[in-house]
Amino acid sequence: MNHPLFLLAAAGLTTLTVSPALAQAAAPAPINAAQYGDQARDHAAILKMAGTFKVTFDMRETTPLVAGYTPYPAKISGGHEVVRAIVDTPDHVVLQHLLVVNDGNGKTMVIKHWRQDWTWQPATVLVYVGPGRWTLRPVPEAERRGAWSQTVWQTDDSPRYGGIGRWRYDDGATRWTSDETRRPLARRDATRSPPYDHYVGTNRHVLTPAGWVHEQDNAKIGTKDGKPATFVHEYVVNTYVPATDFPIGVADDYWSKTKEYWASVRANWDAAIRRRSGLALAEVADVGSSTAHELMLLADDIVSGEATSVGASAEAARLIDKE
Repeated sequence: MNHPLFLLAAAGLTTLTVSPALAQAAAPAPINAAQYGDQARDHAAILKMAGTFKVTFDMRETTPLVAGYTPYPAKISGGHEVVRAIVDTPDHVVLQHLLVVNDGNGKTMVIKHWRQDWTWQPATVLVYVGPGRWTLRPVPEAERRGAWSQTVWQTDDSPRYGGIGRWRYDDGATRWTSDETRRPLARRDATRSPPYDHYVGTNRHVLTPAGWVHEQDNAKIGTKDGKPATFVHEYVVNTYVPATDFPIGVADDYWSKTKEYWASVRANWDAAIRRRSGLALAEVADVGSSTAHELMLLADDIVSGEATSVGASAEAARLIDKE
């Protein structure tokens, strides 16, 4: 068979001279399977996402794919977060994010933010399948081997989306990339009534010399002329840089007072999902879910002393059970 360079020369096209050094350079080594599935190393990488951080949320619609669609302006915000490992076993890690912000009147506020659960070689993963609906998807043995699922939960511990992937360490980077998953609209989009109604995207968590980043590649999908349509692509980079120059104790105090309540809430959501092999729960644009407002207020009542953890947990169980 003629070499492509000879064919180019025969056609009268200019060719490049390849130096002996380049010609003799070894091709990149194939990715070694041994670089995947190191449970202890993966577990340590996950725990490096816990700590206290200055956070920047950078969300940008980039590429319109429907004629006439104009991307929304970039949405950039930030604050400080305390991220605590509230469950830590070799097979399961739960990271709770607590957002610390100023309320505009000089008072510090703590907002129980999102939660991420990591499970080693999961038998199932909770996935979003459509408006207000999640299901437990069985994970085949070959897919879960050496892999971790990441399940992301709303502020009230109701589900948002889940995915599965493997931690990688090749080429000097420590990163985990999910499979492509469907997910509901985030509040930043749901509150502005866009033409799309869900995302299909991937998550990437990367440890960096300056902390870590959570990257998302989202396709924003809706219906146009009665057919599914991708309106625009979005790139999200949430940056976590270690910081201690904010009132960390306020977040830890909130968690100390409410952790038993939230443990009960998590247990009730888990039980509901197991009973139904999934969940049906109405999505609400400004708070995420139909239970969010009441469940968050119950936690606030515990902090203020207006409710006990036991009483609030019982009311939360009632709210979750009726969904």
